[in-house]
Amino acid sequence: MEANAKANASIHHAEFLENQITDPANPGIQDQKAVFLDPESYKAEALKTGADGHIVLIPEPSEDPQDPLNWSFKKRHTMLAIVVACSFLPDYGSVTGAATLAPQAEEYGITPDEVNHSQSGNQFMVGAGGVIAVMLSAYFGRLPVLFWFTLFAFATSAGQAGSIGFTGFFVPRVMNGFFSGVAQGGGLMFIKDLFFLHEQARKINLWQSCVILSPFLGPLLASFMITTVVLFGEETYYDRNIPLSEQPVSQSRWLRLVGIEQWRSRRRRNTLSEAFCRSFKVLIKPIILLTNFYYVCIFAWLVAINATLPIFLSSLYGFWPKQTGFMYFAPAVASIAAYISGHWLHDILARLYIRRNKGNFDPEARLIIVWLAMPFMISGLVIVGFSLQRHYHYMLVALGWGLYTFGMILNSASVNMYVLNSYPEASGEVGMWINFSRTAGGFIISYFQVSWVERVGAEVAFGTQAAICAAVFPIIILLQLRGKQLRSWGGELNFKTD
Repeated sequence: MEANAKANASIHHAEFLENQITDPANPGIQDQKAVFLDPESYKAEALKTGADGHIVLIPEPSEDPQDPLNWSFKKRHTMLAIVVACSFLPDYGSVTGAATLAPQAEEYGITPDEVNHSQSGNQFMVGAGGVIAVMLSAYFGRLPVLFWFTLFAFATSAGQAGSIGFTGFFVPRVMNGFFSGVAQGGGLMFIKDLFFLHEQARKINLWQSCVILSPFLGPLLASFMITTVVLFGEETYYDRNIPLSEQPVSQSRWLRLVGIEQWRSRRRRNTLSEAFCRSFKVLIKPIILLTNFYYVCIFAWLVAINATLPIFLSSLYGFWPKQTGFMYFAPAVASIAAYISGHWLHDILARLYIRRNKGNFDPEARLIIVWLAMPFMISGLVIVGFSLQRHYHYMLVALGWGLYTFGMILNSASVNMYVLNSYPEASGEVGMWINFSRTAGGFIISYFQVSWVERVGAEVAFGTQAAICAAVFPIIILLQLRGKQLRSWGGELNFKTD
């Protein structure tokens, strides 16, 4: 009885906070997704706060030890490390052969650009696999989908290693992209499951930095990913809409790993059709459509540079694979610098926004940092184009590549945080559409990047890319000025589960 009373009290507090957020009669509150983080406003309601008493815990944790928000620091961050490690794998796998395009072309008897098609196909399937993984997670649970997809990623990776001929290599390479994209597509839902609102910015910044850093570093073995998932992985989904007395009883982590335990409680989640329809209900929201269009237009060039720059370095500067590999130090260093900068900047800007708005936090606060990131991206693309066109020293190419990568990571973390804060009940769906936009844009541009540069020159090609980045920046301004109204116009999602 006492446990049930505590659960009902927790639900009451959550409802109270939601009512405060959505009540149009409350002065200054005009948005469904505005959140008050100042505990002074809610002393009478005794809402739970952090250890220092300075911030309201959102979502409010239950009294259930199975609730991921009640897990120990070590357990939560171990699960985060698994997600980050699994997110690291697909982009590394996609670009790992970029430095050896010429030798592969010679071995297969085709052009380097044709060899690059396997890379493009793999990259596209990373996004497509993430879409399916999130859909399945809404029905089968998070952990079994992560486990089985990672297992098949290992199998297809082994298939690539044992292949003979380009066709034998191409098929498992493309399929590997589909299965290895599970953690990239579902990263946001894991972070939302494991961490409070005020913790999510730094975790998303870490996750996105590792995703973009991954193509620039050395290999990580898929077998290692399988081992970490098997030994330390745990189900992170927890239904806060039902009282503690009705929560499914955890029996065996091994049963949860393969999905048997989640299968038994599947009727408490979504039907299979509901799980698939969720994604498309999210996609048609104005906020999501605009954000994804913006992201396609700014991220595609990073994938294109990663995939095709080795071809230019070989033809223009006579680089061998080893020299090309050293060039990847520039974006790697930029990625680390962006992560360190974002670790502080995202929270500092959010706190300043909250202070100026009397404890009120809106999702649009996450977009402020884009103003800082965009100049790095535009200047980086321009420097790469001029350097390649005029045969400037290759270190200028590295500088431009690094500047663009630095700005892109700040941008990526900001966009992911924005869509998550806008629709936290659809954490998996908003994240996987952003991931799909990223990979689809890279897939498309990779097919004609080389021929485009050869036809019009690097200055025009990369200058056009920089111009496109500048041209879509007004979308950010629109979202900052009218994001609240667009969310209200788009309506609520009313999903069965978060």
